[in-house]
Amino acid sequence: MTMPTLLDIAKRNGSDQVVGLIDEASRVHPELTLIPARTIRGLNYKTFVRTANPTVAFRSANEGTPATKGTYENRLVETFIMNPRWECDKAVADRSEDGAPAYIALEAEAMTEAAMQTLCTQLYYGTGADAKGFPGLVAAYDATNMVVDAGGTTGATGSSVWALRFGPKNVIWVWGNGGSLELSPVTEQRILDGSSNPFTAYIQELLAYPGLQVASLLSIARVKKITADSGHTLTDGMIAALLALFPAGTRPDVLLMNRRSIGQLQNSRTATNATGAPAPFPGESFGIPIAVTDAILSTEALTL
Repeated sequence: MTMPTLLDIAKRNGSDQVVGLIDEASRVHPELTLIPARTIRGLNYKTFVRTANPTVAFRSANEGTPATKGTYENRLVETFIMNPRWECDKAVADRSEDGAPAYIALEAEAMTEAAMQTLCTQLYYGTGADAKGFPGLVAAYDATNMVVDAGGTTGATGSSVWALRFGPKNVIWVWGNGGSLELSPVTEQRILDGSSNPFTAYIQELLAYPGLQVASLLSIARVKKITADSGHTLTDGMIAALLALFPAGTRPDVLLMNRRSIGQLQNSRTATNATGAPAPFPGESFGIPIAVTDAILSTEALTL
């Protein structure tokens, strides 16, 4: 059980209250603001997916054609329990210079921020990030037909770029139990220390049931094995090859990449302005918006 100490309180009390909290732990979460979401009353549901169209052929006069049909399958979409909590010795929190309510507000903010970071990491790496959470894009995409291999060779320095199509028939967040995302009231409870001795603590928890639906294998594509190795950094050519994987007439809604990758993409572009200034940081590639996230790692295994 990890709990704040008197030293934590002392650090907080000794800080400038005008500046307030400088949150170096916070992250931007484009995944939560860009990808649409739906709520379900329960915790799971099945999708009906057509995996192949029927075959259609011409025929000669006085000649029949065989009956054909498409192929279909059911896929289960599940949501999973996310239930973080924080605890603090009441005596410690009450000694905060701004009072227990201010202390509690910071703890709630930190817990919510951590939950959002966890969700975004789970989106990509799924059970590789947390085995008790929902499967991520790594497990959901077609790793044979919807992938471009950047060919990086330095182990554990890989990264990815993901191209996603949004919508009920493509990629959406799913929130179970009617979309419940609840921050409980702060309560006082008797809890036990490491030696089973009781004391009074403030306790608060967050409860949600998030999940991910990937309804079609043609909704997502990936550039993998992007490293810092020469010739294996991200370029517009790789993104062009990625976009070419989508069926004709369809385009992804966003390209998701991390800070290293967008830096590589900027470095690959040649400035053509009169002053010779460097090319600006890319906001799009071939008309597809780019969103930068810290949830995509630069330490992916090349086998991922």
